[in-house]
Order: sequence, then structure tokens, then C-alpha cells
Amino acid sequence: MITLHPEVREALQAGKPVVALESTIISHGMPYPQNVQTARKVETIIREQGAIPATIAILNGDIKVGLSDEELEMLGSSKDVLKVSIRDLPYVTALKLNGATTVASTMRIAHQAGIAVFVTGGLGGVHRGAETTFDVSADLTEFTLSNVAVISAGVKSILDIGLTLEKLETLGVPVIGYGTEDFPAFYSRVSGFKVPMTLSDPADIAKVMKDKWTLQLTGGLSIANPIPAEDEIPASVIDPHIAQALQEAQENGIKGKDVTPFLLAKISEITAGQSLKSNIALVKNNARLGAQIAVAYSKL
Repeated sequence: MITLHPEVREALQAGKPVVALESTIISHGMPYPQNVQTARKVETIIREQGAIPATIAILNGDIKVGLSDEELEMLGSSKDVLKVSIRDLPYVTALKLNGATTVASTMRIAHQAGIAVFVTGGLGGVHRGAETTFDVSADLTEFTLSNVAVISAGVKSILDIGLTLEKLETLGVPVIGYGTEDFPAFYSRVSGFKVPMTLSDPADIAKVMKDKWTLQLTGGLSIANPIPAEDEIPASVIDPHIAQALQEAQENGIKGKDVTPFLLAKISEITAGQSLKSNIALVKNNARLGAQIAVAYSKL
């Protein structure tokens, strides 16, 4: 049920580096046309580093690994694209719908396709107030099932970062800070929490990936890559805006998978677009690192 783009299939068969990309960030994470422009630029960055991009989405019920330029445009401009996590996959494929994959579903599809590196913006995790709502992203449990290294700018700062890191530790997920001892918080370079491991060479990260799976330790790795210093919004600046957005989400009864898109849009509105600029910058930064890791891993 998975259709590989010919370029992706050829690269995988030849053992060339491939980088998976999610599609929720295109359909639900950014407005049009910035979403499509960013998706194209991210794919270009990956190619410049010597790897092949493979954006994953569901179009008319078909799981696509690697999209054409026309399919990217449709995904970013269409209003009928569903946000698809693991639980939603069979529903969307069976009814021949259009869907954008989250971190969790992209990890699963990448794993099934044989792609070991996946680039995203920020991870889902334990939501604030989860002690009463039990709102914990499927992204975290997917790390126990799919052998994929996920490059992100940490978890989204709208989450409970401390509890998310505790959950990742419980699940046995290696969390590696790239050139940092501080766990990044999406818009901000530091969160106040430490990473358990720090590496500064993509080749070393590739070696950890190889040894984890050689040891038959099933599951993924979280590679936390801080947003570039010139693009960050310090926590002291962004945190009050996040609190305001969370309050509005609660007042409007926004729940479940609708929370993150609502918060990202609201924070962008409050910050007069600065958060969107930071979001785009960190995704590009992650793409560059992800491609470098994929290239190093392919050499092993």
C-alpha cells in the first residue's frame, strides 16, 4: 500500500541516503503559500547535502513516499487534507482520502519503507495539564516501534517539556543534543532541561544509530538540534504568548489533534509572524543536519 517515488525507490535500492519528511507541517503547521515554499526549500537543502528527500503524505488513499512538485502544491493549498496519526491511517486509506502525516505516522511509514532518518520541526509530547487530560502524543510511543532517527528542534514549547523528557527516558529513547547540553524548546535554544547525551558530529550520531539497531534495541532516536541563534525567540519572550494561546484554546474548547495547529496559528498571530519565521528557520536547519546524518549513516 506504500508507493515509492521512482527517485526514492532507486536511492533506497542503491543504498543512497534518503531523508523522510512529514506533511502535517505543510497542511496544518504553516499558512499557504509559505508552507509550500518552505517544503520546496527543505527538499533543496537536503539535495544540496547529498541526500534524497522523501516527503510522505496520503493522496486519494495512497501512501506516498516522495511527492512531485504538483502534489506538494496540492497538499499545501487544499482545504480537505486530514491530519493523520497512526490511528487514522487505515481510515484515510480505506476511504481514499487525502491526509498529511504527523511525526508518529511518518515514522511508521519511513520505517516500513526502509528510511532511517526523518526530519521534522518539533516533536509532540506530554501536553501541559496531562495529569488530568491524559493528553500525550502518539509521537512518543512510536519511538518504541519504528527504527528511525528523528531530527527536531526539541519538543514544541507549548508542551510540558520536563514530563516529555521523563516519558522518553521511561520508553528507553536515546535523546541526543546536537552540539548542546541544553534541550532545545522549538522557538528557543534552551528549555532549562539538560539532554542526557551530547554529540557534535553527524558521523558519531550515525554510529549510535547503527549500534542501537545492531544490538536489536528496537525503536527510534531523538536528535535535538537547537534553532540557529539569530532566529530564536528567547523563552522569556515566547512563554507569555504561549500561555495566552493556551488560555484561548481552553476557552474555545480546542482539544486533541486540533490543539497544536490552533496554538501555532495563534502564536504566529500574537507575535506578528515572528514565530512563523522562526519555525521556517528551524525546519531548514534540521533538514541540513538530517541530510548530513543520512549521508554518514549510508556510509556505514
